[in-house]
Amino acid sequence: MIIIGILLNVVGLGIFCWALFALATYALLFFVGMTAGIYSFQAGTGPFGAIVVGFVTAGFTLAVGQYAFCIARSPIVRLVIGLLFAIPAARAGYEVTLALASLGILEEWWRKSFAVLGAIAVGGTAWAHVSRRPTPLGDLALHSALFSHRMGDDHERGDYARLSSLDAEI
Repeated sequence: MIIIGILLNVVGLGIFCWALFALATYALLFFVGMTAGIYSFQAGTGPFGAIVVGFVTAGFTLAVGQYAFCIARSPIVRLVIGLLFAIPAARAGYEVTLALASLGILEEWWRKSFAVLGAIAVGGTAWAHVSRRPTPLGDLALHSALFSHRMGDDHERGDYARLSSLDAEI
């Protein structure tokens, strides 16, 4: 029975750490969603309406951030958008890792070292989440036109004509 208890404690601690990591990764979205939810609750939407407004606002913030990162051509603009998501996540990751490290590590510099590593991991994950983008439909058509001859497709289908029309659009 003791072994089952220890295993369940390890599983519970793992789930708890995963949830903290996920919340820290989406720190900006959590902040925007909570702010909108609290504001809408104070405006009189009720608890259910405030939760819905918070989730919709957080999802919209992520979609707008990913879209802006996707269409931005300038590296400076991409850097700013990425940092808008990564800096709050890194700060939350630092605080969470520092709090968890203070439970078992006595030396202050070890705690801060682990906290910095946690901040780097969480901030990097947040950057990866915002920079992840779906492949646009135009890229799929271009890829299909370029590589269809390698797949043994028939060249009479007009793949090269489609490629030249895509090239003309660009």
